Amino acid sequence: MTHLVLYDSQFGNTEQIAQAVGRGIGGDVLVLPAKDGSAIGWNSLKLVVVGSPTQGGRPTVALQKIFDTIHPGTLAKAKVAAFDTRFQEKDSNFALRILMKSIGYASEKIAKTLASKGGTLAAPPEGFIVTGKEGPLKDGELARAEQWGSSLIK
Repeated sequence: MTHLVLYDSQFGNTEQIAQAVGRGIGGDVLVLPAKDGSAIGWNSLKLVVVGSPTQGGRPTVALQKIFDTIHPGTLAKAKVAAFDTRFQEKDSNFALRILMKSIGYASEKIAKTLASKGGTLAAPPEGFIVTGKEGPLKDGELARAEQWGSSLIK
């Protein structure tokens, strides 16, 4: 395996996006849930993509624990990318829009963490839209995720 899509998902939406990103990457890719991520051979990876639902502006605790096991410099030979699932700001109430502008989204923090481990960003952090707390995904998001995944290996 040379490409990894690692994700955590609460209601299945982030998992669907991760699978679509994996299809877009194609080839030698493993799409893996965070619960199975403790035995990853990070040094051999050429592309690492990590996704999470946004929870309080951060990725899930499970992903944060995995990040804690990756030593600085480990991803020096890898391109990295980050995504999250989130509500669409324009459909949120005023207070939630203000809150999200101040705390941000999980993908931004994931990207910073992957870069701190030595990875080179292959793309800016990406957000995929869910239409409610438990989903479903907004129409077209799976196709957009697959296209985004494809763009990461070009």
